[in-house]
Amino acid sequence: MLAVKTYPQEYIDGCRAGLDAQLAAYDAVAAAATDDKVADALGAFAPLFFANLVHVLDGYFMHRTRAIEGKDPNPLNEVRMMCTSLLENGGVLAADRQIRYTPEGSVLGLAVGDAVVVDEPGFRRLADAYFAEIEARFT
Repeated sequence: MLAVKTYPQEYIDGCRAGLDAQLAAYDAVAAAATDDKVADALGAFAPLFFANLVHVLDGYFMHRTRAIEGKDPNPLNEVRMMCTSLLENGGVLAADRQIRYTPEGSVLGLAVGDAVVVDEPGFRRLADAYFAEIEARFT
């Protein structure tokens, strides 16, 4: 597929709805985890689940044009770096020579060399910022 320069708002809204459905399912499981054993299992599952949702975010817009995405620290680049690091660097945030990444300019504040661990509140902040950046740059 060719690089994408714009996304229709309907597509973005559909992606957001799909992600919201996954978060609602997680919320339902979390609300039902009233016993300690289940709560412990959910605690072990959550970082894996939210790391996979980072891949979902990236996958929705994987053909986005890098020139529009920019080189500045922004949620699109943060997600790109996180995905690459999870897949190719053992879950440790790796630098990308094409991105002027700084922890201060990121949503989660991860530094290069940090383990990429995403909790529920962090993922929700990241997803909100990611969709806002997609809308700002690609609509």
